[in-house]
Amino acid sequence: SHRENDIKKLLLFKHRTFNTTDLLYFIEFLRHHYTQHQSLEQAFTQQIRNGEVEQYLNTFRHYFFSLPDAPARTKKHIASPANHSNCKRLNMFLRWMVRSDNKGVDFGIWKKIQPAQLICPVDLHVARVAKRFNLLQRKQLDWQAALELTGYLKTLDAEDPVKYDFALFGLGVMEKYY
Repeated sequence: SHRENDIKKLLLFKHRTFNTTDLLYFIEFLRHHYTQHQSLEQAFTQQIRNGEVEQYLNTFRHYFFSLPDAPARTKKHIASPANHSNCKRLNMFLRWMVRSDNKGVDFGIWKKIQPAQLICPVDLHVARVAKRFNLLQRKQLDWQAALELTGYLKTLDAEDPVKYDFALFGLGVMEKYY
């Protein structure tokens, strides 16, 4: 519901590799999406029922860049398993939106994806700790590494494997346990 003057204030925006072109496209996509849907959840699940998170992430990226004149440069900001990314940020976002906890970390407001379907967000800290505990053997931090780690975590809790992400991350960042 922005006005032209609102957008003008953003024309000099830049954060690291994210620039005005990227920001304006994100705003345009969100405006387009929210004129038709109540939640961003539909952007992930609208074409797939009971799918794998891999499908949801690939579908989201395709949908996100489906508007005419989507800038090619902006595509680097939305990861996908199809591009072999481990999709750390999107997996973290899904964790927050899908999981529910009483600690104020995870909101649990999306219901079409179940916690059992989530993939563990893998960053350098999580990977180092997971390797130290022999939970992860893969050297590359790609989609297959995220699946491998999540597969192991499912042996600990098949219904909510991603709940261990915070502990792995904390050990890596706070305790430097690697």
